[in-house]
Amino acid sequence: MQDLSNWQICPLPGDRELPGRLVNLMPFDAPAHSAQLFEAVCQEGAAEIWQWLPLEQPQSARQFQSDYTQLVATHGWRTLVIHSKKLDRLLGVFSFMRLRPEVGSAEIGAVTYGPDLQRTPEATEAFYLASRHLFEDCGYRRFEWKCNHLNTPSRRAALRYGFTFEGQFRQDMVVKGQNRDTDWYSMLDREWPICARAFEKWLLPENFEEAGQQKKKLEHIRETLARAEAKK
Repeated sequence: MQDLSNWQICPLPGDRELPGRLVNLMPFDAPAHSAQLFEAVCQEGAAEIWQWLPLEQPQSARQFQSDYTQLVATHGWRTLVIHSKKLDRLLGVFSFMRLRPEVGSAEIGAVTYGPDLQRTPEATEAFYLASRHLFEDCGYRRFEWKCNHLNTPSRRAALRYGFTFEGQFRQDMVVKGQNRDTDWYSMLDREWPICARAFEKWLLPENFEEAGQQKKKLEHIRETLARAEAKK
């Protein structure tokens, strides 16, 4: 049993810039960021992104700014944007949500990645930076990931990143006129060190071919590290 007799409330995450090698994460500034984010996540080919989000796809940068400002204010989200160093522009946005600093728990959600960010090392580094910030800077004990059971890419991403499937809330919501069964995943502070080392090894430039193809999968690196740790 964990001794939490000296437990203290955690600070809220997402209050600072988080620099990486490939991307920088920055607190969402609606007037400054909305136009570029609208271009990134509402471009042609991005319609599938909005299928799983709690709002309809905005039809203009102004609407994007209005919708996101309202969501952040209403729900108390701590929202970060993802700036690509290579392209020098914003490619996506996500939020820390369901914040419970009194018990050290937060969820990552409303993940909105444009086509230029999806399935890239930049996307993986963005998640690594966010997780490191939550666990190491802010001292959280639990990181949550929830998604519609029908959202197969999201379920795969959760497992790839190192989350553990906890179960399904059946008929949990009605979203855009459709039933949503919600799958729950979590990552705990005691699991983070091995996950962190796996992210760091996977993100090394030498893990990629000249054409950008990965040499070792993130899951395989993490499993190898976990087996080595278990033998100690």
